Amino acid sequence: MTEDRKKISSFEDLQVFQLAYKISLEIHKASLEFPQREQYGLADQIRRASKSICANLAEGFGKQNFSVKEFKRYIAIALGSSDEMRVWLRYCFDLQYIKESDWKDWRDRYQQISMMLQGLHRSWK
Repeated sequence: MTEDRKKISSFEDLQVFQLAYKISLEIHKASLEFPQREQYGLADQIRRASKSICANLAEGFGKQNFSVKEFKRYIAIALGSSDEMRVWLRYCFDLQYIKESDWKDWRDRYQQISMMLQGLHRSWK
C-alpha cells in the first residue's frame, strides 16, 4: 500500500504510523502486566521497540524536506524495529506472558506494518 504524498502533511497522516501507534499503546499496556523480574528486561524492550517505529517515522518525516534519502533511512530503521517486534512477541508467548490470540494478532499486525513500511520506502520520492 502506498501513500499519496499530496495528502500527507504530517507523519500522523501516514496510515502506517497510525497502525503502529495504536499497537504500541496495546503493547505498552500489556507489558505492564509482565512479572516484575521482566519489567527492566523483556517488557522494557518491547515497549521501546514498538515505540521506535513511531518515533523513527516522525523523526524521518521531519527531515524529509532536507533529504528524501534520510527519510528512507528512518523508514528502514522503523522496518527493522517492526520485524524485531515479531521476535520479542514470540518470546512473550513462549514465556507465557501473553495469550496465543494476542500473539497471533500482534504478530500479524506487525507483519502488515512491515509490508506497509516496505511499500512506503519504495514509493517515497
